[in-house]
Amino acid sequence: MKVVALVSGGKDSCYAMMKCIEYGHEIVALANLLPVDDSVDELDSYMYQTVGHQVVVSYSKCMGLPLYRRRLQGSSRHQSLGYKMTQGDEVEDMFLLLWEVKRQMPSISAVSSGAIASDYQRLRVESVCSRLGLVSLAYLWKQDQSLLLEEMIRHGIMAVIVKVAAIGLDPSKHLGKEISQLQSHLHYLNGLYGINVCGEGGEYESLTLDCALFKFARIVLDDFEVVLHSSDSIAPVGVLRPLAFHLEAKNLIASSDDIGNNDWLEEMNSVHEVLGDCLHFDPELHHSFDLVFDMKGNKGQKFHTSKIKMDGTFSMCCWLQDFCSNSTGLDNDLKCVLRRIESELKEQGFGWENVLYVHLYISNMDEFAKANETYTSFITQEKCSLGVPSRSTLELPLLEASLGRVYIEVLASNKLTKRVLHVQSISCWAPSCIGPYSQATLHSGMLYMAGQLGLDPPTMTLCKGGAAIELQQALVNSEAVAKCFNCSISTNTVIFVVYCSMSIPSSERSQVQDQQEMFIKQLKVLQADDGSFSRSLDPVILYILVPDLPKRALVEVKPILYSMEDMHIQMEITTHPSHSCTIIHQSYWGFQHDSWHSDCMQKYVIPGKICYTLLCITDEVVAKICQSCVDSVGQNWNSSLTGALMDKVSKFCIYLMDGVLVENSFTWKDAVYLRIYYPTTLPVPMHKLSVIFNDAFHEFAKMNLDFESRDEPFFNIVPVIGCGTSAKSMDALITCELLAQKCEETDARAQEIWK
Repeated sequence: MKVVALVSGGKDSCYAMMKCIEYGHEIVALANLLPVDDSVDELDSYMYQTVGHQVVVSYSKCMGLPLYRRRLQGSSRHQSLGYKMTQGDEVEDMFLLLWEVKRQMPSISAVSSGAIASDYQRLRVESVCSRLGLVSLAYLWKQDQSLLLEEMIRHGIMAVIVKVAAIGLDPSKHLGKEISQLQSHLHYLNGLYGINVCGEGGEYESLTLDCALFKFARIVLDDFEVVLHSSDSIAPVGVLRPLAFHLEAKNLIASSDDIGNNDWLEEMNSVHEVLGDCLHFDPELHHSFDLVFDMKGNKGQKFHTSKIKMDGTFSMCCWLQDFCSNSTGLDNDLKCVLRRIESELKEQGFGWENVLYVHLYISNMDEFAKANETYTSFITQEKCSLGVPSRSTLELPLLEASLGRVYIEVLASNKLTKRVLHVQSISCWAPSCIGPYSQATLHSGMLYMAGQLGLDPPTMTLCKGGAAIELQQALVNSEAVAKCFNCSISTNTVIFVVYCSMSIPSSERSQVQDQQEMFIKQLKVLQADDGSFSRSLDPVILYILVPDLPKRALVEVKPILYSMEDMHIQMEITTHPSHSCTIIHQSYWGFQHDSWHSDCMQKYVIPGKICYTLLCITDEVVAKICQSCVDSVGQNWNSSLTGALMDKVSKFCIYLMDGVLVENSFTWKDAVYLRIYYPTTLPVPMHKLSVIFNDAFHEFAKMNLDFESRDEPFFNIVPVIGCGTSAKSMDALITCELLAQKCEETDARAQEIWK
C-alpha cells in the first residue's frame, strides 16, 4: 500500500515508517501537526508531540518526500477514551490534514503512526482513518518497549532527548543526549521506578536527526537552549528548544561535484501547508464513508426465531423460513434478517450498542465481502457507543438444512457495562479488525473473543504450512488478545471452539488436535516458569467441521474466557469425564443416573458464577439411551435414527443438562444460551429436530415448575458437517452447548450459600 506517515519528529514515528517498508509498503508522503505560534515548543495536547517542530520541516529534504503540515487550531475537547467527531477538537485537525493529503494524492490507502501503548491516540487515528476510508498501520502497537528501544538503536535511529518529565531524568543532564547514550539509564529507571523505556508514559520525548529513511541528508543540531517548565525537585520538566541546525548531505547520494554544496537539497524541498478551520464543520467534508442501505420493511417475509431471556441478557437467532420462495440472494436475505433482529432488539428495549457477540453464518463464503458490506451498514461505530460487538463468521450447510442463505445469532445485555477491544490498525500484535467487529468483548466476567484465524498480524496473510501451523498462529493471536484483559487462554478459557474446514485432509485432522493440546501445555509450562499464573486449568474443547472459513482458512478458533479477578479463589472445575461424578437430582422420563453418563459430558463450573456444559451424543450413547430398541433398529443408529429415537435423545439431553445445573445450584433461568449442533447427514430434518426438542422442553416444563415454557424455541439449532470433542472423528450426532451465568443479584446470594 502507498502510505502517508504521521511524523512528530520522535523516534517512534520514524521507526514505524521503517517497519512499514519492511512489510512491503511504500511511504509516499509525510504529515505533521504543529503549533500556530512558531515560538511555542509544546502544546497542552493529549494527542501530539510538538517539541522539536522547528526541525521537522527538514524531513522533506532528508527523505525526498512531500511534507504536509497543519497548524493546530483545536484542543482536547472530547476527552473520553472512545472518540466521536467533535467540533473544535484537535483530532479534527488531523482529519483535515489527512483529507487534504488524500485529495492531492488519491493513490494513498494507509496511514502510519508510532502508537505503542496509548489506546487514546490509537482510537483517534483509527477514527480518522475510518472516516477517510484509509487503513491504519501501527506496527509498534503492544510491542515490548525494551525490545523496541534496542531495535531502534540497532537499526540506526539517531534521536536525541528533547523533553524530560520523570523522576531520574534531569533537564540539565539529559536533554540533547542520544537515546543510545541513555539506554542503560532508562532501563535502570524502569527497574527502580517502573518508567516506560520508550517514554510512552510521557517520561521523555525524542527528536530523530538521522536514520536509514534519511537517504539524502542528516540533521545536525548546531545550537539549542534548555527551557525549564518545572523545577520540581523529584521530577523536573524541561524541553530542548532548537536554535540553529543545518543539513549535511549524505555522500552516497551526492555526486563529487555536490560535496560541500547543498544547493541541490533546496530543490528537493516540498512542504505544503494545509489550511481550513476545524472550528466550523463542512457537513459534506466530515461525512463518514459508511454505506447506508434502504431500510424498507420485511413485507411478505417469514422468519424463524428462537430466544433466551434471563435477567440482564437476551440471546436470539434468526433466519428466513421458506427460503426458496422468500430468498432473493444472500445480500437481501442478510438485510431482511438484520432488520428483524434490529426490531426484536428494540422490542426488548435494546439496540446494537447492547449486543455483545454476533455469529454470522452464511451459505457461501464467496459472498463474504458483500455480506460484510451489508453488515457494516447496520452495525456501525455511531450506533455502538461502547464499541462494536465481537463476531465469528462461518460458512455452514444452510441450504442443505433448508435454512436459506443467512443465519444470525446475537447475544445482548441490557447493562451497558461491556468493555470492548477493537484495534483496527494493522500491527505486529494481533490481526486487526478493520470492519465493525471487535477482537473481544468483556461483560460480567465473560470474555467473548472473535473467531481467530491463523493470520500473520503485520501482513494479514494466512500462515503457510497447513492446518496445524494455522492453528498455532490462531492460538498465538488469541493469547495476545487475552493478555489485554490480564488473562491467558491457557488458564482462563472456559471453552475452545475450533472450526475445521472441509479442506483439511482427513489424515491431517489429528495434527490439529495434537497442536491444540501441545500449544496449551507449552504455554502453561512457560507461565509456570515465570510465575505469571498460580494455577493451571484445562478448558473444554469442541471441534466443528464446516464447509469453509473466511480467507479460505483451514481453522478458526473461538475461545470464551472467564476473567474475574477472584477466579483463582473460587474456581472449582471439572472439564473431563469423571466416573466418580454422581448427579443427584429429580428423575425425568424415567431416566436414572448411570456411570456412563459422564462419558458424553464435560462441564466447567465456577461456583456462584458460571456453569458450562457440553454434551456429545454419539452412536454409542444413542445405543445406550435406546437399549430397549436395539432389536428393532439394529446397531446402525445414524441411518436408523427415527423421530421416536430422537425424541428419547432430546429428553436425555435435557435430563443431563438439568442435572448439571441443579448439582451446581444453577437453574434454567440462569441460561445465557443453549446451542444444539447437528450434522446435516442426520436422517431427521432440522425443522423436525426443532419440533422434537421444543416439545421435549414443553413436557419438561410440566414436570419442572422452575422451568418456564415458551411458544418460541428456547435453543438455537446449528447445522454443521460434523462435531465432537475429537478432531479426528467429529462424529457426534447431537451436541448440546449450554452456558449459564448468575446475574449480579443471584451471584451475591450464591456467594453466601457457598460460604
